[in-house]
Amino acid sequence: MTASPQTDFARRYGPWSLVAGGSEGLGASLAAQAATRGLDLVLVARSRQRLDETARNLRDQHGCQVRTIAADLTSRQAVADLFQQTADLEIGLLLCNAALAPIGPFLEQDAEIQDQTVALNCLATQAMVHHYGNEMVARRRGGILLMSSMASFQGTALVAHYAATKAYLRVLAEGLWQELRPMGVDVLASCPGPIDTPAFRRTKPHLPLWLLPRPASPDLVARQTLDALGRGPVVIPQATARLTARITRLLPGRLQRHMVSAGTKAMYNS
Repeated sequence: MTASPQTDFARRYGPWSLVAGGSEGLGASLAAQAATRGLDLVLVARSRQRLDETARNLRDQHGCQVRTIAADLTSRQAVADLFQQTADLEIGLLLCNAALAPIGPFLEQDAEIQDQTVALNCLATQAMVHHYGNEMVARRRGGILLMSSMASFQGTALVAHYAATKAYLRVLAEGLWQELRPMGVDVLASCPGPIDTPAFRRTKPHLPLWLLPRPASPDLVARQTLDALGRGPVVIPQATARLTARITRLLPGRLQRHMVSAGTKAMYNS
């Protein structure tokens, strides 16, 4: 008898998925997709209230086990504590979605926020990939997702620091795809455009956008992202985002940066 896709996914990436930034928006959608494919969940985020609400919904809808860990992953100690709190679990799928995205001119941003952005987007992700990646390699199976962004493909005004951290994640995933795939571990960078999440709406963007794709459904991005796991090192979810990326890449670098920056400035009326 042929195993179902869900069974194959759970066998390859189960039994537990850890979702960093899993309390709402895209993180909650990624968690739901992992649960649909037969995995139990560890949700990590700062807000205990949002974590508990999301965990309750996931248990009710999917009948999966859900463990919640309220933690601020900008802290190295919190990351070390996370490893202790999950030491009894076999994490077969690591979904690194937690991120900070400060918007505005680089020189006007608070230095502490910039430090926290690197700590969360880069350092915490690097530490989790190193820790859980070693465990996956020892088992000769597993999956690692790094949520990058279309912003990772070029420098962009108003999100220069954020885009740089997302470029780190994309390049890291590309390299680890080559290193870890022979050891049974799949690594993927997902590079979506804008996503219609509570965090995105809190930035108060001006819509409709031009030069940028329309905000995508988080459920669509999560589904297409996990569908792509194991197929290559980078995926751009949503058809319009892929088309935008293809067109943009045909332009000379200077024009590419100018057009994408113009779109971002229009979105935030700067």
